[in-house]
Amino acid sequence: MITGKILRDAMISGANNIANQRAHVDELNVFPVPDGDTGTNMSMTVGAAGKELATLPDSCTVAEAASCAASAMLRGARGNSGVITSLLFRGFSKALAGKEQAEAADLVVALQKGVEAAYKAVMKPTEGTMLTVARVASEQAAQATVEDVAQLWTVVLNAAQEALANTPNQLPVLKKAGVVDAGGEGLVVIFKGMGEVFYGNGMIQPQEVSTTKEKLSSDAAGKGVFSDDLMKVEDITNGYCTQFLVNKTGDVSVEKLRAFAESNGDSVVCIEDDDVINLHVHTADPGKILSEAIKYGYLTNFKIENMHEQFLARQKQGEGLKKQAKAEAAQEQAQTEFVYAAVDPDRPYGFVAIAAGEGLKDIFTDLGADAVVSGGQTMNPSTEDIVSAVHSVPAQTVFVLPNNKNIIMAAEMAQKIADRRIVVLPTRTIPQGITAMLNFDPDAAVDANTINMMQAAEKVSTGLITFAARNSDFDGKKIKQGEILALENGKLVATGTDITKTTYRLARSMCKKDTSFVTVISGCDVDAEDAERTTELIRNKIPANIEVSHLNGGQPVYYYMISVE
Repeated sequence: MITGKILRDAMISGANNIANQRAHVDELNVFPVPDGDTGTNMSMTVGAAGKELATLPDSCTVAEAASCAASAMLRGARGNSGVITSLLFRGFSKALAGKEQAEAADLVVALQKGVEAAYKAVMKPTEGTMLTVARVASEQAAQATVEDVAQLWTVVLNAAQEALANTPNQLPVLKKAGVVDAGGEGLVVIFKGMGEVFYGNGMIQPQEVSTTKEKLSSDAAGKGVFSDDLMKVEDITNGYCTQFLVNKTGDVSVEKLRAFAESNGDSVVCIEDDDVINLHVHTADPGKILSEAIKYGYLTNFKIENMHEQFLARQKQGEGLKKQAKAEAAQEQAQTEFVYAAVDPDRPYGFVAIAAGEGLKDIFTDLGADAVVSGGQTMNPSTEDIVSAVHSVPAQTVFVLPNNKNIIMAAEMAQKIADRRIVVLPTRTIPQGITAMLNFDPDAAVDANTINMMQAAEKVSTGLITFAARNSDFDGKKIKQGEILALENGKLVATGTDITKTTYRLARSMCKKDTSFVTVISGCDVDAEDAERTTELIRNKIPANIEVSHLNGGQPVYYYMISVE
């Protein structure tokens, strides 16, 4: 028999193990357009449970431990691999409901229920993935004639490892890349961490893990995840990976929502508990999915990613640690652990900004932001992330600057949850956010500041330099995959093949008769010398009365952001 404490510690140990080996599992991704790296998604999912489990007392029952983990994973699930992981552990909650202790037979049922739920939730289950690894482990456990939990877990681990080793024989894409399935590997890592506790060896402890990616050490480097032979960007018909929670209102049918998602996308995973539905779908129209889902309750924890951009980003990594790897490393940095602070009656105002990149974080901090949530394009923080940051600011009113149109909705949802007043300034770009903060008046009232800061922000023109994720015909312009794109206030205005030339041409075209300032914000894919050379070129190509400055933002996705005021 195992107690609640043992099960609690086993799941925490599994969470620590996947966190420690996150980068290793990430490297095994062979599909060019994952929902975010598998190891990272699984680590975030199980890690959410680990944090909640750590608060349970040693006297907890197995039912309480399993329920705590299942609820936390449902809310913390990220990507397909994370959602499937949460489903597998939801089986533990169902099988152990009402039990104080558990025996081997109970864990067999727990695995079976988890596998059933996972297969049911995935529209088209693919063998050779983590689903197979979980199913084979469950089947072997059911056939085992053991009564001791430790012995059973040895059967589970051995079966999982054998199934994992066989995944390349089931999926040709894995064999071609010379790797095993990443999700299956992550599941084995979690099971190994749990086994250490079941065997009496104690919990695996968290390690200091580097936030920067190393080169792929396997033969998959330069082909595998980055190979055109495995998948082409044109193959992606549903280009937006969309995931969110539906906080249910009333008695709603998850089956109808799942059916709607399946008819408007693919890779659908839809699960629920008593209060929440977690929906993941690849779709061509996220707005249609959100419009339908909101009929079932209010929405939180949004994550919408452009998979065409992810595809090209990963192609660019093909020769080792390439430019976009720096962007991914910046995006994967752990969120700051914000500490709750009670409202200070003598502190009227505070600020939370969302930005990706250490340079941008420093800029907003210097401007007076109390907390900066890591996020931006392709990395949208959840409502809970924003609320956590808001609660770390001991002010009566906290201004939140999303700085991205895809984050505004999550920020507005935070207004309904936080225990203090939140004013969302709907800034759509980083330059707008910077200008808004520069125009804050500590002596003005909240409403006056809200109006004045947004009026100033809306006068800012934002230029962006990025790359084309696919071939397309846009506004009569033929665009080739990989071309440099220049956007002014979200509108494509030019393309090119040289980053520097495209950048200074965009800056020059954005300058008007009344322009006073141009700020060039360089991203993590641009080295310091190139950034200074580009800034100097802009300075020489525009009227001398316009002040030009450079900031190192370190942002992913965009080589340069240009602010024109």
